[in-house]
Amino acid sequence: MAKHTFQTEVNQLLDLMIHSLYSNKEIFLRELISNASDALDKLQYLTLTDDKLKTLDFTPKIDIAFDSEKNILTISDSGIGMNEQDLIENLGTIAKSGTKNFLSKLSGDKKKDSALIGQFGVGFYSAFMVANKIIVTTKKAGETQGFAWISDGSGEFEIEKCEKESHGSEIKLYLKEEEKEFANRWKIEEIIKKYSDHIPFPIFLHYTETKSEGEGESKKEIIEQKNEQINKASALWRISKKDLKDEEYKEFYKNLSYDSSDPLCWIHTKVEGTLEYTTLFYIPQSAPFDLYRVDYKSGVKLYVKRVFITDDDKELLPSYLRFVRGIIDSEDLPLNVSREILQQNRILSTIKSSSTKKILSEIESLQKDEEKYSKFYKEFGRCLKEGVYSDFENKEKLLELLRFQSTKSEGKEIAFKTYKERMGKEQKAIYYLQGEDLELLKSSPLLDAFNKKGIEVLLFAEEIDGIVMPMVHEYDKIPLRAITSKEALENLGEESIEEDTKERFKSLLETFNKALSDEIKEVRLSARLIDAPSCIVSDPEDPNAAMIKMMRQIGAMGMGADIPEPKPILELNPNHTILTKLLDAETQKQEEVAHLLLEEAKLLEGGKLKDVNAFVKHLNTLLQNSL
Repeated sequence: MAKHTFQTEVNQLLDLMIHSLYSNKEIFLRELISNASDALDKLQYLTLTDDKLKTLDFTPKIDIAFDSEKNILTISDSGIGMNEQDLIENLGTIAKSGTKNFLSKLSGDKKKDSALIGQFGVGFYSAFMVANKIIVTTKKAGETQGFAWISDGSGEFEIEKCEKESHGSEIKLYLKEEEKEFANRWKIEEIIKKYSDHIPFPIFLHYTETKSEGEGESKKEIIEQKNEQINKASALWRISKKDLKDEEYKEFYKNLSYDSSDPLCWIHTKVEGTLEYTTLFYIPQSAPFDLYRVDYKSGVKLYVKRVFITDDDKELLPSYLRFVRGIIDSEDLPLNVSREILQQNRILSTIKSSSTKKILSEIESLQKDEEKYSKFYKEFGRCLKEGVYSDFENKEKLLELLRFQSTKSEGKEIAFKTYKERMGKEQKAIYYLQGEDLELLKSSPLLDAFNKKGIEVLLFAEEIDGIVMPMVHEYDKIPLRAITSKEALENLGEESIEEDTKERFKSLLETFNKALSDEIKEVRLSARLIDAPSCIVSDPEDPNAAMIKMMRQIGAMGMGADIPEPKPILELNPNHTILTKLLDAETQKQEEVAHLLLEEAKLLEGGKLKDVNAFVKHLNTLLQNSL
């Protein structure tokens, strides 16, 4: 017998569970049955694809037995089973980085936290919420030696060799005194119906039933051994839509996704013809915890003729739809299809394209309910923007789904379609201002000329907007123009700076350019400013801040060289009092004001200064000279 110590994170997890973090303890049975189903899935696939296991005697099923007197609950499966190394890896450590993430995600909301158990793949340990000792007896399919794993959840576990007749795993829970209800036929049936009715393998409940026969002195008690299947064991996605109730869809989703909330909507499709396949997709109400992690887990399972193939293929749907949960079941793929073949498979490519269009159409229909769509967009709008960048085939449809705030939206987000409907007859383009702080964008001096003429400007305030939106050149044949662009000013009908004004400011511009040569690309007069004395704009030839950040991240991963920060252009308002009075000032004062106007413009554009000390120094010098 060998003793082992639990991984540190496992100990933390067990401590949380054993000390009753979760009031919803019954989910332990859901988790153990789900694990048993996964073990059956894996072996079913191997008996069809692995020559060594094709002759294996395999009847997929899950058995549950209980002893109410001894307070023992046993869950068995005829699945793939485990050897000693598997036991150490699966029941002693948590290989993936999710555990620490799991511990940090706990909110104190017991209902939400219990749902996280399954999402993070740590469901087995939930059994210690109800048991003070667990023995796992298991034998791996194709091997001869069985093993027993024993632990009371206190920090250590033991593994010893044992005799086991057939492959699969048996989990024996020695229930705590206060958890007697889980060694009860009616309670077990209730939990199975609630969480596991559509597990695609039969679940049998074994129990004894006492009956009375005869009357009077001839009356006697007869004990019968019962063995009943207590779940439907049907692949729900294979059932016709007309035969399914909303509640069945919702419960299947919860079992599939480990989400305790109802889904926002679902799309159930059966396709017959040249290709035959069934899909069932769900859109959650809330974003999965790993939505923006590079190592996100795919939410879609692939089956071939009801045989589970994989739930770890990120190519089944485009990456921007990674929040979707569901099933793809194909009749045409070979059972032994490899992961490499999957990525280039014509059949899957067709299913993927068709499924994407179906999902986007369902999202489009959500727009009929403004409140519902607003909730969806808050969770997944950024993902749709990724789609605009990556999915050229559906770009136009995705553009219809995007939402942005604007100078006239009063805090609400609007669609391109709404903006277009509000455009004036003479307006030639859809105008936008891009940045990373919505409040700063709203107060930008660059908006002055547009506000004066009553022209609405979209505010692209998310980091991803800076990467995606420069690639969007038009919407419904109307060009998109950044208000900092030359075309925007031309379309706006702004008059250029008159020659005599240019001449008057020639010397001042030379002083500014010389004083700020290390910090700016150019100083020029602007016709776009009304109330502000200055602003900074980017050269349209330079990458924007979001693009620079992305390129630097790529550089940090060793995939490309770092790039320097491009210098901005400083624009001056020749009609502002500060500038007109500065024309007659001494050169030293002009230079001090030049620095202050640049730094003020940077503050308005980005909300922060790189060199606060320099700003304070210039300000103090100017104040001193003014006194």
